[in-house]
Amino acid sequence: MGPRLARDLHPGAWWLWALGMAAAATRTTNPLLLVLIVAVVGVVVSARRSEAPWAKGFGAYVVFGLVVIALRVVFRMFLDGGDGAHVLFRLPEIPLPEAAAGIRLGGAVSLEGVLAAVYDGLRLATLVICLGSANVLANPKRLLKSMPSALYEVGSAVTVALSLAPQMVESGRRVMRARRLRGEPGRRLAWFHQVAIPVMADALDRSLMLAAAMDSRGYGRTAGATRAGRTLTATLMLSGLGGICVGTYGTLDTTTPRVIGLPMLVAGVALAVGGLAAGGRRVPRSRYRPDRWRREEIGVALCGLGVAVALGIVASVDPDALNPSLQPLSWPALPLVATVAVLLGALPSVIAPQPRLAAGAST
Repeated sequence: MGPRLARDLHPGAWWLWALGMAAAATRTTNPLLLVLIVAVVGVVVSARRSEAPWAKGFGAYVVFGLVVIALRVVFRMFLDGGDGAHVLFRLPEIPLPEAAAGIRLGGAVSLEGVLAAVYDGLRLATLVICLGSANVLANPKRLLKSMPSALYEVGSAVTVALSLAPQMVESGRRVMRARRLRGEPGRRLAWFHQVAIPVMADALDRSLMLAAAMDSRGYGRTAGATRAGRTLTATLMLSGLGGICVGTYGTLDTTTPRVIGLPMLVAGVALAVGGLAAGGRRVPRSRYRPDRWRREEIGVALCGLGVAVALGIVASVDPDALNPSLQPLSWPALPLVATVAVLLGALPSVIAPQPRLAAGAST
């Protein structure tokens, strides 16, 4: 059997894999497991990202995750860092009026409070990195092409929003490269208006150009929609979303009647699907060479969803294994089942085919 041909994987498969890894991260505060999830995501990104300019911003998401952890620790130390027996140091405490009873600024900072902030910040940073990996691996423009016809209105706005972060990363690289070529010293005080503002302005301009290009090609427009059809579609969608919200709440809250749980959730999903089908009939669209789901796409999506399901089962059976104790303080351990499940999330680095080079990168 010869080598597989290079091709771009369906963007929906990458998003399902990344959402599965992110969902797994929400089930644990174990720093060892969270670092392992980040490492697995990094391996897949380094093995299967393309040479497109927007695919080179994974490092920016990692830096942003570190900033999130640092901010979480700083806020915890100043607001509520004394919850624990092992006091590290004391900050000057600011007295507050009686109306702010229960709020403390400054004071003792304990090891337990700092570790709790690190765990929570690391979990949020892992979510950012997982979703950032989807932006790096999946082309949002191809994702819009694969959306159902009824979601073109929402898909156009989502595509512009998703393209903003990659555009900012690419703009930042170009601005910094231009500054180095001009030999500018890069003074810290002048960095904001010389680098940050041009980067944000350029990224916003390019996203608006994308929105204008999609509008000129008819994205998000309806054809021959009657008032009755629009009313039916809106009613089905709003009823379906309401049923999904109520059913989700009833499923999570065990004190509610059973009829509010799973039956309401199923009814909401059915109404939402009906609304999508009704809306799709009034938005005729033709696709040139549509992206198809093959064995590789299914395998990549199942890897991410499998990790999420496995950690959900472990969290329900042995929650202490995924959430190390801070009271009393204990060293976190790596549970075997959860570790194996997270490592299976690295299979897309082997399952997925090599991506095609960007048009401008090929010779």
